[in-house]
Amino acid sequence: MQWSKILTLYGVHAEGEVGRVITGGVIDIPGKTMLDKMRYINEENDWLKRFTLYEPRGSAQMSANVLVPPVNEEAVAGFIVLQPDQAHALSGSNTMCVTTVLLETGMVPMKEPFTEFKLDTPAGLIPVKAECKGGKVLNVTIDVCPSFAECLDTEITVEDIGNITVDIGFGGCYFCMVDVKQLGFEISPQNARKMVEVAKKLKKAADEQIKVQHPEEPLFNHIEYMMYTDVNGDEAHVYKNGTIIYPGRVDRSPCGTGSSSRMAVMHAKKELKCGETVWMESTIGGRFKAEIVEELELCDGRKAIIPRLSGRCWIYAIEHFGVDPSDPFQTGYVMADTWGPDVETI
Repeated sequence: MQWSKILTLYGVHAEGEVGRVITGGVIDIPGKTMLDKMRYINEENDWLKRFTLYEPRGSAQMSANVLVPPVNEEAVAGFIVLQPDQAHALSGSNTMCVTTVLLETGMVPMKEPFTEFKLDTPAGLIPVKAECKGGKVLNVTIDVCPSFAECLDTEITVEDIGNITVDIGFGGCYFCMVDVKQLGFEISPQNARKMVEVAKKLKKAADEQIKVQHPEEPLFNHIEYMMYTDVNGDEAHVYKNGTIIYPGRVDRSPCGTGSSSRMAVMHAKKELKCGETVWMESTIGGRFKAEIVEELELCDGRKAIIPRLSGRCWIYAIEHFGVDPSDPFQTGYVMADTWGPDVETI
């Protein structure tokens, strides 16, 4: 075996959503800020994303998180979320995965019953609080970045479907949310393929008909995800989410940034009060505990909230990825059979 490059990763999932954490083989990513580092991956060198997420080492149904030294001295570590399309500013489930790995591997000292610290991300500092017992992280609570409603009850015209009412919210990135009852199906594992196919049409229409722009960060200027919304008809205060992620798959977790965006929209519609506890439920039944812990105002005067989310993670693997100089697929490949017809196959 002759490897010219080796990465060490921990396999971990948050309520079913895989968020591998790269702990070895990467010293740092160029850039003075965390946003600069994210931009470097997206615009200059995406080797790390391709190597960890493309086949044969990866698959469409996962993310990877690269640990880097924090830029902000208040943080114990920095990280950037890698998904098959690009690097992203924030992910709630991946923040939980990173926290679990940092503590259960001893990279950050664990204190029982609670360990608290901050993580540096392109979306800003994220405070985390982990409940710990016997060397195990029982759950992770995170305070997400300022989240707000961008558009409420906005009508778009969707090909082959007609007029649909959507909400747009920001919770670390922009989400277009649609009440699934308008579409005649439920958020469920059995409907996952249909959810993906319909979301493609919905997102195309939303991208063409709705423009977004974060008031404080120019880089946040487009809708990243479609999210179906519903309620659990059997339990009060349980809200179902079905986020669709590139290249066309359902988020297995309740989606942290999506939950934050939905909470901001619910707050703007006076459906959710500060301090009220609810549960966000995924397509496969996993849940995040959720509440609004603060109300604030952005620079342009619009109202925003700080969402708080709690969820569970489990480490299931320790992996080493290597590069053999003779391997013709050193940076990986994708094919339309599993990645969908719109990906650039290589």
